[in-house]
Amino acid sequence: MTPVGLLFKVNSEGLFTCPVNASPVDYAKIYPDPESEKAIMGSVVYCIHHKEGCQWSDELRKLKAHLNTCKHDAVLCAAHCGAMIPRVLMQDHLRYTCPRRRANCEHCHTEFSGSALEEHQGNCGHEPIYCENKCGAKVQRRHTQQHLQQHCSKRLVPCRHCGQKYTQDTVCAHGEGCARAPVPCPQRCAAPVPRDLLDAHLRDHCTAAALPCSFRDAGCRFKGSRQAVERHTEESCAQHLCLVSAVAARQARQLDALRAAVARLSLNCTGALVWRIADWTAKMAEAKCKDGVELVSPAFYTSQYGYKLQASLFLNGNGAGESTHMSVYIKILPGEYDALLRWPFAHTVSFTLFDQSSSPDRACNIVESFVPDPTWKNFQRPSKEPDALGFGFPRFVSHEMLKKRNFVKDDIMFLRVKVDPSKIVAV
Repeated sequence: MTPVGLLFKVNSEGLFTCPVNASPVDYAKIYPDPESEKAIMGSVVYCIHHKEGCQWSDELRKLKAHLNTCKHDAVLCAAHCGAMIPRVLMQDHLRYTCPRRRANCEHCHTEFSGSALEEHQGNCGHEPIYCENKCGAKVQRRHTQQHLQQHCSKRLVPCRHCGQKYTQDTVCAHGEGCARAPVPCPQRCAAPVPRDLLDAHLRDHCTAAALPCSFRDAGCRFKGSRQAVERHTEESCAQHLCLVSAVAARQARQLDALRAAVARLSLNCTGALVWRIADWTAKMAEAKCKDGVELVSPAFYTSQYGYKLQASLFLNGNGAGESTHMSVYIKILPGEYDALLRWPFAHTVSFTLFDQSSSPDRACNIVESFVPDPTWKNFQRPSKEPDALGFGFPRFVSHEMLKKRNFVKDDIMFLRVKVDPSKIVAV
């Protein structure tokens, strides 16, 4: 026979319940036959707490008696809190969760009821908690403020030298290098000096420091106390004047050497000069008012160790071009390397007056060139005084032509002088 407990559930009062809706079922109506009833009551069933772990199984008539002692069956709380608690969990309930239990706080040992203990936990002044500054210490809750103010290694304390605040565990290390911390004077004078003022102290105030003479850069080697240096300065004016004069002379020689070096570096050694003549209108007016007004260009070299040349320009003409043309000439100046050069000078020289037209394709430059005549004295090795005029073109360009095109633009004219050693025919 199938145990009834497998088909119908039996509640704690021994009544059958429907397995679908848990409503009470009268087994007499299910089995009206007395013989059947007897058979049912003698059938074997499992405890209703079988799934909770109870291993009991026996005749149905013994189930109610078993439930009176089954450790998994729920009964009213022994402390009368109203909860139904399985017998097996009763001790834990009475000890830990029952609202009417009595328990002592593990920190302050005060007795509380269950609900009062839950409210007390987390607020007990005797409970040790970690410091909120994360110093790692655990202190009782009631002592936290005192700990934060007096004992915490992470509390902020001011440096006694500079006043800046640091944590307690770093303020000592800061003090060792604090700029305002006093340090002994290296010259062993009386008072300690703040670290950041030590240099100023040694320079301006230390009475024990051996100070150099204020003319040390001029060569004076005297050293002594501040009073001794002042006395030395007053008594050694003549000596110091001689030292300063020697320094001034030495610096003058150095300046001359530097000027010469700069001049050498700024020399044009390309063999070509683009001469920029500014303020052309004013210079032309001056040339027309005065006779023989000559403009001279910066000197330039044909190469680093070559011939030294200079161009000259007569805006109102010279010789055959006077008053009608602009004249241009080239002069050979005495150079540093003339002894190593071939004479007479034989390089082709060309003059180019640039047309400053806004359209480069339409520009029409004026170009004149010549090959030096070796018989002319102008191309021999120059003496200390160069030829007064040089060699060139007295009728280089007419004044009328200057007005027709853009040879003068924004009151500026550009003239190129080029020496070409590779050409032997003028073009």
